[in-house]
Amino acid sequence: MRNHEPADGTDRPTTVPAPSGLHDLARKRTNEEFSAFYRATIRPLTGFLINHGAGVQAAADIAQETMTDAYRNWDRVTHPRAWVYKVASRALVRKIASVEDLVDEVPEPTSLIPRPDAIAEWEAQYDALPLLRSLPMRQRQVMAWTLADFTPTDIAEHLGLSAENIRADLKKARRAAADRLKARGEEQ
Repeated sequence: MRNHEPADGTDRPTTVPAPSGLHDLARKRTNEEFSAFYRATIRPLTGFLINHGAGVQAAADIAQETMTDAYRNWDRVTHPRAWVYKVASRALVRKIASVEDLVDEVPEPTSLIPRPDAIAEWEAQYDALPLLRSLPMRQRQVMAWTLADFTPTDIAEHLGLSAENIRADLKKARRAAADRLKARGEEQ
C-alpha cells in the first residue's frame, strides 16, 4: 500500500486526540473531513464492489456499512481509501461465502440507488461489467482492484498474495477480456 496518494488526497496524517475544551471543534473537523471523504468515495466504492461481482443492491449495502465502520474508526484510520476498499472487499467475500442469501431480495430505493428498476439500464452502460463477471473469481477480484486505481503491489498487500501472482492474474484477466472482445467483434 502506498504511504500517500497525492492524486487521491484521501490519506490523512495521524491525529492526536484534542484536549477536552477543543472536543467540539475536533468533532466538527472530523465530521467535515469524513463528509468530504464519503462524498468522494461512496460511488467509486460501490462501483468497485459491482466490478468485484456484487449485485447493485448488495454493493450499495456493503459500501454503506463500510462507510459507517470507517466513521466509527475514523480517528484510527490513516489511509481511509485503502481501508474502505479492503474492508468492503472482505465483506463481499463473506457475503458470497454465506449460504443465507439463496434468493435475491427485492431492491428498494436508496440514496445510492434511487431507481432500482433502472439497474439494468445502468449495467448496460458499462460494457465491462459482463466481461468482468465472465472471469474467474481471482481474476475478477484483481481487475476490480485495478479498475479502482490500485497497483499490483497494493493489491498484493491487501489480498495477502505476492505481487507476481497479482501480475499473472491481471495478465490472464486482460487476455481473457481481449479474447472475449475479439469474439464479440467477430460475431457482429
